[in-house]
Amino acid sequence: MKSQVSSTMLTLSNYISKAVERDIPKKVTERAKLHLVDTFAAMISGSRLEPGKMAIAYIKNMGGKPESGIIGTKIVTTAQNAALVNGMFGHADETDDTHPPSLTHPGTSVVPSALAIAERGRLSGAELLRSVTLGYDVCSRILLSLKPMPYLRSGHHAGATGQVFGAAAAAGSLLRLSPLQVRYMLSYTGQQTAGMYTMFRDPEHIEKAYAMGGMPAHNGLQAALMVKCGWTGVEDIFSGERDFFHTFAPEEFDRNELSNGLGKRYEMLRASIKRWPIGGPIQGPMHVMNDLIKQYEFKTADVAKVIAKMPDKELEIVNNRPMPDISVQHLLAVMMIDRKLTFKTAHDFARMKDKQVLKVREKIHAVGDPSLTDVQRRWRCVMEIHLKNGEVLRGETMAAKGSFENPLNVMEENEKALDLIAPILGKKRSLELLDSLWNIDRIKDLRSLRPLYSK
Repeated sequence: MKSQVSSTMLTLSNYISKAVERDIPKKVTERAKLHLVDTFAAMISGSRLEPGKMAIAYIKNMGGKPESGIIGTKIVTTAQNAALVNGMFGHADETDDTHPPSLTHPGTSVVPSALAIAERGRLSGAELLRSVTLGYDVCSRILLSLKPMPYLRSGHHAGATGQVFGAAAAAGSLLRLSPLQVRYMLSYTGQQTAGMYTMFRDPEHIEKAYAMGGMPAHNGLQAALMVKCGWTGVEDIFSGERDFFHTFAPEEFDRNELSNGLGKRYEMLRASIKRWPIGGPIQGPMHVMNDLIKQYEFKTADVAKVIAKMPDKELEIVNNRPMPDISVQHLLAVMMIDRKLTFKTAHDFARMKDKQVLKVREKIHAVGDPSLTDVQRRWRCVMEIHLKNGEVLRGETMAAKGSFENPLNVMEENEKALDLIAPILGKKRSLELLDSLWNIDRIKDLRSLRPLYSK
């Protein structure tokens, strides 16, 4: 006997099925371009980091039909393989985007999945943008329905769960799956829901890059391709006996969040881009330090101490960590000395032992403040810089640059992207690639990007 399909699933599957044919508001399109450029920069940069090298080593002898390119290389492989490797590239470091309300990193899985299918089918840039926008909507809504904080406390990882559904939705829409096929696809995606919080124990970032980027991209895309080949399954995993929520919602859930506001509330507009290529919780302190340096032009030698108040839950993640790009005290010291921060300086392990840096670091006191903690809004900081002459410089942000309330502009994103990709592609080709990405909606065949991103 055929089971009944809920109204929530009908709304969701119909929306996903028609997404690439549906116009999206100009504001959403422009924001999607920002996140596309940012994700490409993260992937290209990540291709040269250790998780990227491990991904290439795994895939280069796998063979397979040449359908989609691997960013930053000349390798062309199957769509599934490309999504896996490009996804690992995207989260090989802490440079990729985030969606604070859902605690996910949509771009690093949604973009590789969509790009692989778009290249495979020689689809247009406009279709890619619409599918990526859809992926962000589905990725975030999955976690909003599960309630992200209780989900994390249960030992699951929010990103891996939301992103596999976002990747599947993006791929399924580009494959022109029917509403019924979309429902089957979501069922196979649910079977692959995974990701344990233990990934944070990985000191080399390889397992984390897989679980937070490559695995969701690969598995979501695979679910879409299996159904495209004719696989059938359960029509509605979000309702009925022992459904998805029975299995994965540890405390509470809101099934209606899966379809609420589709076509009206675009989660792309609540996603954030890291202004600096470092851990997300440090964006607020770096924002304020950068502003105070520009405003007061104080000398590092004149500083007696720095007090940086930040959300207590975020401080736990970045407090005196042994990796330079996720240690708030170290990075504030480097910013004070250099008066700027680049990808290279943020990842320089040697400077963690530099006497000058260590001396300045002793002056920096990071303080966890529960009043600054907000699950929906992150990247906050209240800072005081006490000078030796008794003067106190004060600054704060409740929405650091790059947060969805204070998004980067094109110039700022270009600056970040060039810092990441020019050392790999060269400045000339990097500028050509960026120009193409900013005008992605004019590209008729996504394969035309390959000569610009291959190396």
